[in-house]
Amino acid sequence: MKKLILVFIGFSMVLGIRAQQDPQFTQNMFNRMAVNPAFAGASEAICGTLLTRPQWMGFSGAPTTSVFSFDMPIASINSGVGLNIISDNLGQEKNVHARAAYAYRMPLGKGKLSFGAELGIMNKQLGTDFVAIDIGDPNIPSLSSTATVFDAGLGAYYYTPDYYVGFSATHLPQSTFRLGNGTNFKSATHFYLMAGYNFHLNPDWDIRPMVFVKNAPGKTQIDINANAVYQDKYWGGLSFRPGDAVAVLIGGKVWKDLRAGISYDINTSRLNSYNNGSLEILVNYCFKINMEKPRSSHRTVRNL
Repeated sequence: MKKLILVFIGFSMVLGIRAQQDPQFTQNMFNRMAVNPAFAGASEAICGTLLTRPQWMGFSGAPTTSVFSFDMPIASINSGVGLNIISDNLGQEKNVHARAAYAYRMPLGKGKLSFGAELGIMNKQLGTDFVAIDIGDPNIPSLSSTATVFDAGLGAYYYTPDYYVGFSATHLPQSTFRLGNGTNFKSATHFYLMAGYNFHLNPDWDIRPMVFVKNAPGKTQIDINANAVYQDKYWGGLSFRPGDAVAVLIGGKVWKDLRAGISYDINTSRLNSYNNGSLEILVNYCFKINMEKPRSSHRTVRNL
């Protein structure tokens, strides 16, 4: 199986096709900063998120992804800032994305409308443990190679206490990685659409559905999911990715404002016979910022 993956990657290199799609996630409702710069500051808190995902476990050379996201509001200028660092590995291909984000927010109706932009770099590295179809093929690199290119994205995000909707586009420059030996990869622009709602069933229980759509050249992927949330502390739910997988999600508050979640995907495609599913672990910590202006005070002889 490992050889099949390596042959496929080598064949892709010869053709000089577009670079691998952005990594896939299941807990998208907790990972909005990674795909939409306009989300920066929307939580009205300083937040950090770590996520790791080994996909198609048991399938040698399958994707493994790690994400670190950070964002915070800057109330004095109605803005938010953020940072994404994403590491994504597939066989002999290793990708690292680093992007800084800025969002400007304005009141609109019952919520806020935010526009965001991100700038950064993408690095791609190829190893040498390929299985060449034709021995001595000059298109198969004999030495590891690496290239770094410019990256940018845009997004919009509207949110209220009960619902949100966002649209974003990543990899707008469509930069080309030139790795030598005529091996070129062109990054593809991805489009994301997300929407979620918070149904308040009673003081203890909420139902929070979400639809997440990712579009890349020649491929559109849809995630439909819903979580049942108890006292805004613990959650459990299901996710469905048509033609690909179903997933179970569970998580909760483990200490003060520290939350952890886990999801497990079961493939519904023919890949199900060749892997043991995909596991995704997420840790998030947020602490609220006191947005109220301090009260003015003055000293008098009475309280000196």
